[in-house]
Amino acid sequence: MSAASSIWYVDTPDPVSVLTGSVESDPVAAAALAGQLYPDHDVRPHMVGTLSGCAAPDRDEVYIGCYSGLTVVCTAEAALVHPTKLPDLLVRPLASEHTYLVSYDSKLHWGAFAHWERGEFRRSFSSTRVDILENEGLPMVWERTFWAGEHPVPWRGEDHPEPQSLPFDPPDFADAANAEWLGFRYLTPAAPGRLAPGDLAVCGFTLYPKGQAPEQKQVLVGRPGAATRRRRGLLGWLRGVDRVV
Repeated sequence: MSAASSIWYVDTPDPVSVLTGSVESDPVAAAALAGQLYPDHDVRPHMVGTLSGCAAPDRDEVYIGCYSGLTVVCTAEAALVHPTKLPDLLVRPLASEHTYLVSYDSKLHWGAFAHWERGEFRRSFSSTRVDILENEGLPMVWERTFWAGEHPVPWRGEDHPEPQSLPFDPPDFADAANAEWLGFRYLTPAAPGRLAPGDLAVCGFTLYPKGQAPEQKQVLVGRPGAATRRRRGLLGWLRGVDRVV
C-alpha cells in the first residue's frame, strides 16, 4: 500500500488483541461519527471495504471502522505535514484515552505520526528522507533503533544519500508506529495468521457540500478483498440508507 492517512481512537488497553479477534465494525456507529465529524456536509454511505484499499481516501470521502474499544477514521485531513495542526474535532471526538495519527506516502518518501493522550499532545514526527518537517515531544522507546541507523534507507541504482539524509525511510518509521500501537503494518505483508489491513472492515462515506447530495436509491457495494462474512453483515446497512441520512 503506497499511502495511508488514518487516525485511531483507542480506549482498550490491548488494541492488538481486539483487532486480532473476531472483530466486526459497527456501521451505525460509523455513520453517526461521520455525521459528527462533517456537520457541514451531506454524508452518504457508498461502499464497504477494508483498510487494505481504503486507508488513503480522497478529500470527498471518509472510511470509518468502529470496533470494540477502538475506532479508525481514514481521512485526507490526516495527511498533514505538521501533525500537531490536526483540527481539535479530529483529535478527540470520542473522549478516547489515546489518539494515534499515522500517515505516509511512499512515493514521496514522506511519513508522519502523532500521539495524544486524553486529548493532550505527547509526540509527533514528520519528515521526508532529507528534511525533518516536525519533531515535537519526547521520542518513544521504540524509535531508538531507527535513530541508531538499524533501519537504513534502501537506496537503489544511482540514488545516493545526501549528507543530511535521515538514517531511515520516513514511511517505514510511520509504519513502525502503526505496528507499535495497533499491531499491524501497511507496508510489509503480514505473516500467515497475523493481522493485516485486509482483515479490518470499514464503512465508506461520500462527502457532499451541504444540500447537494443526489438522491440515492441504490448503494454500490464492496471492493475486492473485503471479508465475505463481514461484508454480508454490512449489506443490510448499505441498503437501509435511511438509517444514515
